[in-house]
Amino acid sequence: MNAAVARGLLRLLMAPLVAALAVLAVGAPHAHAATGVSDIARALRKGPLYVDPAATGQLSGSDAEALAKKIRDADKPIFVAVLPKGYPTRNLFADLRTETGITGLYGVRLGDRFDARADSSVLSRQAVGNLATAVRGAGDAKAQLNDFVDDALRSNVGGSAPSSWSGSGGGPAMDTGSLATIGAVLAAGGVGAYALVRLGRRRQEEERRAALEKLRVVVDEDITAFGEELDRLDFHPAEAGADDAMRADYERGLDAYEEAKSLMAAAQRPEEVRGVTRALEDGRFSLALLAARREGRPLPERRAPCFFDPRHGPSVADATWTPDGGAPREVPVCAADQARLADGREPMVREVDTASGRRPYWDAGPAYGPWAGGYFGGGILPGLLIGTLLGNLMAGPSYAAMYGAGYGDFGTGGYDGGDVSGADFNSDDFSGGFGGGDFSGGDFGGGGDFGGGF
Repeated sequence: MNAAVARGLLRLLMAPLVAALAVLAVGAPHAHAATGVSDIARALRKGPLYVDPAATGQLSGSDAEALAKKIRDADKPIFVAVLPKGYPTRNLFADLRTETGITGLYGVRLGDRFDARADSSVLSRQAVGNLATAVRGAGDAKAQLNDFVDDALRSNVGGSAPSSWSGSGGGPAMDTGSLATIGAVLAAGGVGAYALVRLGRRRQEEERRAALEKLRVVVDEDITAFGEELDRLDFHPAEAGADDAMRADYERGLDAYEEAKSLMAAAQRPEEVRGVTRALEDGRFSLALLAARREGRPLPERRAPCFFDPRHGPSVADATWTPDGGAPREVPVCAADQARLADGREPMVREVDTASGRRPYWDAGPAYGPWAGGYFGGGILPGLLIGTLLGNLMAGPSYAAMYGAGYGDFGTGGYDGGDVSGADFNSDDFSGGFGGGDFSGGDFGGGGDFGGGF
């Protein structure tokens, strides 16, 4: 039984409760009467969406419920507030983050304007700025907020939804005294619901383990190849002509090798593989620097690894390539693959095992997303993979929910979003004025960080 089936059975089991709760409800999460920041934060601790009573004309009840459900189903710490025009903007993001006390990505539509902030452990400043800028011209609230959430789920939002959502599900608020009247019903359905939830979680964990084992084969090949590359260098720190810069490059290469092995040995989830391939990419660049120093060549610029096979090392140029059934795009290539493409030959592509035989990694399924993400960070992956099987799969919220991220900015650091951290957070992540265009002199207002004005 997969997670979707489990959720369906859970809904059937809880159906009698839904009717009872509907009668007892005093308002949906988008219809709270007060507009203070503390009230907004209280609502967001219960569910991912708050629509101010004075802004209900921007988003219908059904559209609000659909948007909240999308966020909950993705299990990501994304918080959205819809506020009326003229709502005070000074320190809005910082105050909201303080009152909510949960690390996450916060998007606010204020009148017809929009802005966002995030904890850096959840999403980088650059990625948040890109998200906000991309949706500012989306039009009405429904289109804009859905675009924001969809783009966020493709942009490596770290962490998971806060546990406080699971208690309320973002559903209707109710009078606490009414709980006693339906306690027996809840208890009767609770045992079966708990069993279904546990079954769904167990199934999801089994799928994660299977995905990790599939990745382990490819990553072990990468680690082995990098170790062999270290051996072929035949570099000795005390050799004639070696200087401190060479020794530092070599040491960084060795450290990257050990880090990759250690991280892979400790990996428990597929998304943790990103750290392994990121370390290997760092190590290969260090070796490229060392080789240039030893040969007296100009030092190479830092570039993404060869798209066709990261084991080829850092790319030297971008070349036009067209995947089967896809559109042409520029991809980073090593010197050897650049020459092959220029001669009209096929590049040396990294293939992996699939149920239908050996296939290029970009046509091998979603499990290879974390592997590719570690190599191709910084937001370049969408353009490389769009139109391929892996790119299409990674674009969906289901992929984000399963593997912790889409394919946007892979360089965001940790994945601890959704935890309760109170007011102890980096205020720089929430600084700056609100909005672009007619807000704050046309800037984004701090580059997607918290603190300061809205």
